[in-house]
Amino acid sequence: IIALIFNSCDDGNLTQEVISFDTVTTQSCSSNNVIYKIKGQEALLLQIPASSFTNEPTPVGSPISIDINNTNRVVYRFYNGTISSSMFCETIPPSSPTVTDEWVATAGKIQITTTAIKTTNASTGRTSITGYNYNIVFKNITFAKQNGTQVYETFTFGDYIQNITPLVFGFDETLEQCPTSKQIYNYNSSEAVTLDNIDANLIQNQITPLNAPRTALLGTTTNKLVYRLFTNGVITPNYFCNTTTPTVPAISQEWIADAGVANTKGIIEVTTTNVLNTYTHHIVLKKVTFAKGNNNFTLGDSYVLGDLITTN
Repeated sequence: IIALIFNSCDDGNLTQEVISFDTVTTQSCSSNNVIYKIKGQEALLLQIPASSFTNEPTPVGSPISIDINNTNRVVYRFYNGTISSSMFCETIPPSSPTVTDEWVATAGKIQITTTAIKTTNASTGRTSITGYNYNIVFKNITFAKQNGTQVYETFTFGDYIQNITPLVFGFDETLEQCPTSKQIYNYNSSEAVTLDNIDANLIQNQITPLNAPRTALLGTTTNKLVYRLFTNGVITPNYFCNTTTPTVPAISQEWIADAGVANTKGIIEVTTTNVLNTYTHHIVLKKVTFAKGNNNFTLGDSYVLGDLITTN
């Protein structure tokens, strides 16, 4: 009878010993670096610096590992009523529902595996990075409870997704060339693409035969293709053709094209035409992949770099 009374008068206190949020979507707060999952009257909270989530994929089998401590916190809470997402991001939390039990992690590791989320253009084959997925797992995590501790050797928090604005590549098709270095470049207010140390045989004031463009492979020194994204300034023509790279505006991202492989990828094609002694060199890139650290994206099967105009 006594057992029946206690079971029927449950006031919402936590009685379960198993935490399960596997099917729950991760949410986040931009104001306090909290990411969390909520399910009915339960909440699983993770508070770590935003810098822990980088736009750099982790090598396979080598996640980022962070200690659980007073800065990197993991908390499991149980409330006396249904909770909503708004209560974790407000400066002054609502007074109801209230916490009836709380487990605070006192030791363990937070492991984060980062992968890029990409979309592919079906017609061109071009890939764009639209976000990053962070898979979060707790290792050897110890929770302090009211009645002792509970340890999980492996506890899966789940996926946390951050969306980003894809790189634009918003260039026109008019190319410029430096008079001394022969660097070919194109730019807009915040982006630039350069083709450095170009093979002199590619740009000749001679018409190419029909369907027989001049070709070469991208390389790490000769025919080096670089894409840069800038912040805190506007790109002007004065940025280019210098012996040293200017420090202003600042480079926020730099992507370098992979070296080409004959008949496979990283191919430059130049078709030259002539009108009234003015030569137009139409430059096309075939199956180019750009890389930065462990990250990469492709320009697709064929990308028009642009037209370079020369005269005799």
